[in-house]
Amino acid sequence: MDIINHSPPENDLPNMGKTANRVLHNAGFYRLEQFIKVTESDILKIHGVGPKAVRILNDALKEKGLSFAKKP
Repeated sequence: MDIINHSPPENDLPNMGKTANRVLHNAGFYRLEQFIKVTESDILKIHGVGPKAVRILNDALKEKGLSFAKKP
């Protein structure tokens, strides 16, 4: 018998509201460190994530000495 682990991955995202947190989880984002590989504009393209959520993410990233990727 296989054991299936249905527990969610470790999550350290700030609370941005139910919709933004849900759609980011559905897009595979669970850790702040994941955002250093994407730009703010990439995140804003995700339906349900708006400027407020990006601002909250920016603040959380800055607290850890991180930032979104720069536009190429």
